[in-house]
Amino acid sequence: MQPRRSSRLRQSLETQSSLISPINPGSSSCQRKSSRKRLRRPTPATPPLPEPEVESLSEDNTDDNDSDGSLEEAASDDTQEEQRDEFLPKGPRYEESRQQFQILIQSNPALLRPSRAPINSRFATWGDEGKGKLVDILAQHFDIVARCQGGANAGHTIYNSEGKKFALHLVPSGILNEDTTCVIGNGVVVHLPGLFKEIDGLESHGVSCKGRILVSDRAHLLFDFHQEVDGLRESELAKSFIGTTKRGIGPCYSSKVIRNGIRVGDLRHMDTLPQKLDVLLADAAARFSGFKYTPEMLREEVEVYKRYAERLEPYITDTVHFMNDAISKKKKVLVEGGQATMLDIDFGTYPFVTSSSPSAGGICTGLGIAPRAVGDLIGVVKAYTTRVGSGPFPTENLGPGGDLLRLAGQEFGTTTGRPRRCGWLDLVALRFSCQINGFASLNLTKLDVLSDLDEIQLGVAYKKSDGTRVDSFPGDLRLFEELQVEYEVLPGWKSDISSIRNYADLPNAAQQYVERIEELVGVPIHYIGIGPGRDALIYK
Repeated sequence: MQPRRSSRLRQSLETQSSLISPINPGSSSCQRKSSRKRLRRPTPATPPLPEPEVESLSEDNTDDNDSDGSLEEAASDDTQEEQRDEFLPKGPRYEESRQQFQILIQSNPALLRPSRAPINSRFATWGDEGKGKLVDILAQHFDIVARCQGGANAGHTIYNSEGKKFALHLVPSGILNEDTTCVIGNGVVVHLPGLFKEIDGLESHGVSCKGRILVSDRAHLLFDFHQEVDGLRESELAKSFIGTTKRGIGPCYSSKVIRNGIRVGDLRHMDTLPQKLDVLLADAAARFSGFKYTPEMLREEVEVYKRYAERLEPYITDTVHFMNDAISKKKKVLVEGGQATMLDIDFGTYPFVTSSSPSAGGICTGLGIAPRAVGDLIGVVKAYTTRVGSGPFPTENLGPGGDLLRLAGQEFGTTTGRPRRCGWLDLVALRFSCQINGFASLNLTKLDVLSDLDEIQLGVAYKKSDGTRVDSFPGDLRLFEELQVEYEVLPGWKSDISSIRNYADLPNAAQQYVERIEELVGVPIHYIGIGPGRDALIYK
């Protein structure tokens, strides 16, 4: 197979020579250096760049996933599809890859042992790390795929066997497997217009959703006014803005926590919905002068939700009972996380975080299952680190190296094109995430993006300005102002790896990079992503 991605990348780099220059090689293959990082930076201004090839998942309250959740939007841009066609999975090769993956699983039974314990996929750092690809492949081996937290701020881009692209925001990624039941748990906040738009898009492309999507009666409803309030809140924060998607996630969780939220189950009692909705709207009007609440608004919203209630009724389920019953019957369950551990409301870089618990603890509270029922957790982490929105980013590369990673990895928002902040892999943050979540293994994604680099750096330690070592990821944001990062520099492999499917066939330098991460983090890497296609996965 002829190299494709690397040659195309080199052409792009040649056209962007004024923006990007090669990273200067170090004098040793394993050097250490320090770099002082500031607390925050504005989103970098970037000249027009080539159209992204295939977007990976974009999610979290600080991500760039600002589309309306439309499946039509993801599939209707013929020009973009033609540009990206080279990298889309083709039917026969994709099916062959899935069969090879099944063989690998059969030869490694510990991976999917038939137990009552769910296996869980969680983002390890700041999100946008390509989890949907792994979930899509694993889903064929599971009876249930469940979402436990977040909302439509999580974006999952997946493909069917014909290479058709589907952009999901609320529906779990297992929906393309016709034998899988998809559960939207009680910890998720549900925007019904967006959910129905996803369902309509799926069914228009031949994906049956009837009887396959279950929505918890305990899940909270996210209304359009929550999105308006989200924008007003960001404007109010001015220079201290969080950088949310303005999808209304935070305001909806706020309604939940102050106990005036409306749950899915409340739609079964339309006689009390007007009063409950009036409390919500009046509260928003009292808080934000820019929010105009009128009686007509209330009447219109009630009428809309009467229609939604009728349509949603077949989907409404006591998912706590459903999940626990499934576990007791030894059903195989895959829990799909949204956002990432470093955006966790408790363990992330607060206040630059999401409004839920994307870490392992959110599995139990977001689905109503006992801790002892939770099985192996798979952490998904990019081969480098990205972040969108505001907040600390210790290993961020503000120079040409960061621009190179952004271009090579196509790190741009799904519809806005806003560039993501890029930097080297932060092993301090990754170790912290592994500690909190107890990952059994890791999925290292986008390793191919590093293929054209002369050398690659790993952020292995933090130090204060006086040289004192910082043993863990800090909870004090002020500390980041004086933080220095200690790096190890490893040699690059300077070759295209996108067609490789066996770990032993990777260049020695690529294997060294993977194994050094395993050594420093203490968690094995079982999956390695080496391209955007669904077949571009190595099992180690």
